[in-house]
Amino acid sequence: MDRARISRRDFALLACGAGVLPAARAAVVWRLATGYPAENFHTANLLAMAKDVEAATGGQLRIEIHPANTLFALNAIRAAVQEGKVEAGEAIMSSLAADVPLAGADSVPFITRSYADAQMLWRIQRPLIEQAFAQRGMRVLCAVAWPPQGLYSTRPLGGVGDLRGMRMRAYNDTTARIATLMGAVPVDVPATGLDKALAEGRIDCMLTSAVTGVESHAWQSMRYFYEINAWFPKNLVFVNGKAWDALAQSSRNSLAAACAVAEARGWARSAEVAARSTDELRRNGIKVEPVSFLLGRDLQRLGENFSLNWVKQVGVAANDIFIPYFEKR
Repeated sequence: MDRARISRRDFALLACGAGVLPAARAAVVWRLATGYPAENFHTANLLAMAKDVEAATGGQLRIEIHPANTLFALNAIRAAVQEGKVEAGEAIMSSLAADVPLAGADSVPFITRSYADAQMLWRIQRPLIEQAFAQRGMRVLCAVAWPPQGLYSTRPLGGVGDLRGMRMRAYNDTTARIATLMGAVPVDVPATGLDKALAEGRIDCMLTSAVTGVESHAWQSMRYFYEINAWFPKNLVFVNGKAWDALAQSSRNSLAAACAVAEARGWARSAEVAARSTDELRRNGIKVEPVSFLLGRDLQRLGENFSLNWVKQVGVAANDIFIPYFEKR
């Protein structure tokens, strides 16, 4: 009889526990919105991060990656995360500069000469970006650079003076201003029209990455590529602050660790993609030329001009980035 009563009592307790445990153990599912296609190396890196997080948390946190603007358009993702319409998102930092001016530092041209420079800039920039995002109810997870912007030309370039009168592709205010300062004639060519513009010979030079050069078949009219590393645009991954706060501490720790791994992996992957794309340019007849002393000096002077103007535009807070950056570089 006692054994029977104990068994019934134990069964009742187990039954009660069964009603409680699923809620306690239920997986948290986040959606992460990005505008880039599934085959892009940034998106592949996010998918790997999501797998790492799920494994580290034992399935307690799952992150669903929604690529190619399927959840929100790229330019709407930051607001959607801030407003809690989606838990997490990815955006190119330069697109956030209107709301977070310091996010525009990595798109100031001719101040970074290598991936090491770009990573140092990000280390200095990061705490300021984190503070700005925290004020807007968000948390920064990680950032990964795109391959750097190089200079294509139909003829060899020994210095900026050789660009005078050449038709240079422009796709925003910055690139139009660069063209003007170089003495070139800016020609508005959006990304969607670049392949056609090259085929028709409507431009003589352009600033874009080796990756874009391969995608747009730059060899249709361009003959030279200079690895000037004009700037390293970064993609920023961030999360809604309330969604972060709602996680168990163990899940937060696992997510932070996975993001650190993803950031390191993403930067390495970016460098690999850049090198592979540069080799592809060579295979298709484009001469990858070293930057001459005169061209390098001219570009450095342009970078100083742009950075001073950016500091004036953004205000004293910009000094918190550029002063330590130039001191350490």
